[in-house]
Amino acid sequence: MAVDLDGTLLHSGGYVSGRNRAALALAHAAGIEVVVATGRRHSFALQVLRELNLPPAHALISSNGTVIRTIGSDLLHRSHLPLETARWLIGHADEFRSTLVLTFDTVGPDGHDTRGALVCEHLDDLNAAIGRWMTSNRDYLAQVTPIEDALNAASPIQMMLCGPVARMEAAEALLSAHPRIAAVGAPELLHTEVTLHRTAYPERDLTILDILPAGCSKASALTRLAALRGIEMSEVLAIGDNWNDVPMLEAAGAAVLMANAPADLLALAQGRSWLIAPTHDNDGVAIAIEEALAVEVRL
Repeated sequence: MAVDLDGTLLHSGGYVSGRNRAALALAHAAGIEVVVATGRRHSFALQVLRELNLPPAHALISSNGTVIRTIGSDLLHRSHLPLETARWLIGHADEFRSTLVLTFDTVGPDGHDTRGALVCEHLDDLNAAIGRWMTSNRDYLAQVTPIEDALNAASPIQMMLCGPVARMEAAEALLSAHPRIAAVGAPELLHTEVTLHRTAYPERDLTILDILPAGCSKASALTRLAALRGIEMSEVLAIGDNWNDVPMLEAAGAAVLMANAPADLLALAQGRSWLIAPTHDNDGVAIAIEEALAVEVRL
């Protein structure tokens, strides 16, 4: 089972409910590996996953599929944006650099990463758009001017633009128009160097654009992991809530979308006959797992 984190497994209060915890334990007892697949980087995801006591050998797909590690932080796979591509992207999206964050994989054996795992050039627009996230990650965030200087020592695993919906629509249009970049949901071509993924929160007037190495998605990581585990994708149940989950939902044998998903994504899901689970604040993940296992958890 592949389960998204924010908006899916996590309650809007930032915790995993008792019923969701019990359902995860039930799945494990049934011999099922529960894989968290998240846009968060590994260390940030572990801030909430450590308390769940998931088996250390179970996998965690992070940064929207660029990294696969075990819960115990053993590295299984990682992709980087080529340095030349990253430098070109910063210049190409120059008008949006105040909303730009670079992510580097600095995770150590203990699952923690270091200051400089996240790099930005400007703070004001990011604090306005994702203030709570900025506060949660202040110990890992470095401010570098110009941001290109952060690329002198390492290649990023991910770049992120975030801000109000209208501004990010303009950013997505700019990026999607270039032949080196695969637009959200579009097929990749031979010259593609970058893949875009979108996470939308219309009620918060917030869109996050994740800029990933070509071919990277939760689906590509999950497919790679399934091959490592010796199982078919037809045996995978995927649960998510947003546009960045769509490739994973499409690739899995069974797909569940949360009822708190954006309205246009819910319409897409209904057209594809995906199951719709209750919202993340109403134990939707637990209910989906219980139905898959044909049991019911009562607390």
